[in-house]
Amino acid sequence: MFQTLKRAWSVPEIRKKLLYTLLMIVIFRLGSAIAVPFLNTVAVDLWMNENAKGGNFLEYLNTISGGNLSKASMFALSITPYINASIIMQLLTYALPPLERLKDEGEEGRKKINKITSFVALGLSVFMGYAYYLTLKKMEVTDEKTGEILHAVKYSSGWEMWFTGIIIVACFVAGSSFVVWMGNRISEKGIGNGVSMILFAGIAARFPVDAGTLLRLTMDKPEKYLFVSLGYIVFIVFEFAFIVLMNEAERRIPIQYAKRVVGRKQYGGQKTHIPIKIMMSGVMPIIFAMSFMSLPQTIQLFAGLPTKTEGFYYHFCEFFDNTSWSYAILYFILIIAFNYFYVSIQYNPVEIANNLRQSNGGIPGIRPGKPTSDYIQRILSKLTLVGAIFLGIIAIIPIFFGMADQNLQSLSMGGTTILIAVSVALETTRTLESNLMMRHHKGFLS
Repeated sequence: MFQTLKRAWSVPEIRKKLLYTLLMIVIFRLGSAIAVPFLNTVAVDLWMNENAKGGNFLEYLNTISGGNLSKASMFALSITPYINASIIMQLLTYALPPLERLKDEGEEGRKKINKITSFVALGLSVFMGYAYYLTLKKMEVTDEKTGEILHAVKYSSGWEMWFTGIIIVACFVAGSSFVVWMGNRISEKGIGNGVSMILFAGIAARFPVDAGTLLRLTMDKPEKYLFVSLGYIVFIVFEFAFIVLMNEAERRIPIQYAKRVVGRKQYGGQKTHIPIKIMMSGVMPIIFAMSFMSLPQTIQLFAGLPTKTEGFYYHFCEFFDNTSWSYAILYFILIIAFNYFYVSIQYNPVEIANNLRQSNGGIPGIRPGKPTSDYIQRILSKLTLVGAIFLGIIAIIPIFFGMADQNLQSLSMGGTTILIAVSVALETTRTLESNLMMRHHKGFLS
């Protein structure tokens, strides 16, 4: 990867794209330091430190935004509304015939779908900004030094409350829209997918915070956390290597095309393969499962914790506690289920078999038609199970760290975040390599 960066930097055209991408990332980080008016950032940070931990949905949103959610900055929502809108549109494309027809229209259809996705993202940013504002209104913490009760939202009453709420929600929506705009500019003038680069920048910004947490724990209690920190670092390195291995792993189905003789020329007869990756669905099943598992925690945010140690609501909260075995097991099962669902809407074995038959191709030893589709389906089922188990293990790792030690609950450097960071890094490296190949390819007309 470093060799690819070095070669890419030596090419003026690619160097301009890299510098443009870096400029957008710097602007994103600078905007993360701009606080939203009428908010007490100290109270928000203290409240988030107490509630956004243990791998729950608040911690996930905070990590995706690069810590901006806990800072209550202009970019608090970051790229999250656009990601959710993209997921919704991707699912609706397979469910609604008009969107499916747009997808089949090629570049023009994709432009229309992207425009619809932008409007959906705007609507989601308004909804998420208002929901976050309602959460901010309920935030109150006690300052351990002064004993003073701190409120997150600064307002008195009456018309000031309405004016404050409108300004806060408008800042969140404007910040999210600006981040999406920067992502689109990176896609057009920079390197790689802009949304992925912004997402990577937000996640990478949290890694120094985690390193500082490990260093502080080690300095405070070296007899306990010295070997824990060293073991955690070794584990992270191993996890990086394992994710790269699984991300690049694929099953190749051999394809043989029939020979045709037209006049004096012979066509076909080539041998190729269909690559099927183990990580076909990426992090989507984790996002789906996390969204589902966040519903009970969202109910607790609005309804509050149970006051009694009995009754349905108490057992409901206890079952969905993000540090419990029941939560980890249900989370793992949901990831496997959503992985099968996402792969089923991405790959259609019957369509693949029909395309092979129409192009005079086939799998050696397998008859065309239904036997071919059944063979591909069996391979997909096996690979999907392997990929689902891998995703499940990666996702529940932070939960086990939280069970082992509560001080390790705040560490975001693990599991899903590393999976996203590694995937974006590999995707960017491939983009650089393809740009280098195009740059040095002489072509047919030289």
